[in-house]
Amino acid sequence: METFTIKDIARELNISTSTVSRALRGSYEINPETKRLVMECAARLNYRPNPIALSLKGSASRAIGVIVPQIANYFFSQAINGIEAIAYNRGYHVIIFQSQESYEREVANVQQASSRKVDGLLISLSSETSDVSHLKDLQEKNVPLVLFDRVSPELEATQIVADNFGGAFSATEHLIQSGRRRIAHLTIQPWLSITRERLAGYRAALEKYGLEFDDTLVRYGTFGSDEVGPMVDELMRLESPPDAFFTASDRLAVGCLQALRQRQLQIPEDVSLIGFTNLNVADLLDPSLSTVVQPATEIGQVAAERLIDLIERKQRALPIETVKIPTELIVRSSTRLSGQQQPLSVART
Repeated sequence: METFTIKDIARELNISTSTVSRALRGSYEINPETKRLVMECAARLNYRPNPIALSLKGSASRAIGVIVPQIANYFFSQAINGIEAIAYNRGYHVIIFQSQESYEREVANVQQASSRKVDGLLISLSSETSDVSHLKDLQEKNVPLVLFDRVSPELEATQIVADNFGGAFSATEHLIQSGRRRIAHLTIQPWLSITRERLAGYRAALEKYGLEFDDTLVRYGTFGSDEVGPMVDELMRLESPPDAFFTASDRLAVGCLQALRQRQLQIPEDVSLIGFTNLNVADLLDPSLSTVVQPATEIGQVAAERLIDLIERKQRALPIETVKIPTELIVRSSTRLSGQQQPLSVART
């Protein structure tokens, strides 16, 4: 298979190799039209940067580390796809680590990434991580760092997240507008950023509609395979049991659906169910599952772009900030009563 180089692109467009190089790096010095022509030509020639050759030009490894809690989680697999697409086009390798929801393993992953001399690190915190001193140590070594999805306010770093508050607000508001008043919320560890933001959105929607927040309707879980059933049992034994469930993760959504069906509760006739999930089979479940979908691929792409910009120390690099990307509310059968003529809808929040 023929390999094309920057020289081939330059020859094709009758411009200098340095212009092509800067355009491929996204340099602000190159005008948008030239960038467009270069990128189109690169795609047509199937040009791909050679990370090994690039690394020989300096001390950079042309590699970035990515630490996620679990690759098997569909959200993180989508995010990794976004990260790799950007990194590949910018001439970087991606080294992926899994913390498996363990703080100790996360610390070991950070140390391993550092020992491999990665040029920068992308990380989504494990469910056990409340102490981020290992990441502060990394920053003191001047290793560029960007967090995504599960982040920490204790770090002065760019953080790329979904609009967790807005998504949770929309999900809860949808349930209320569907006639539900006792809405249970199943979520994960209370110290995680996504937990706090989604709980806040849930509470804000209740407040908007004059419904009192009842902490007995909130359950915090970990990532055990058999924990959702007991949660459902406890909630349904309450004097005023829930008439809807809002779950904050893929695992909780599927576990809750299974538990409700095992207890012969009809969905949505007896209880409605909506999840904060990126499951690609949500519409194939029985009943099809209403969901708040996070823009996982976009989050990965933006995180990778911001990290690489930070690595390359561009003069016009964006300042440290939290970038919040909208979610989508997709209404399906699990929240639609048979008597309601409620069409399938998609709302961006």
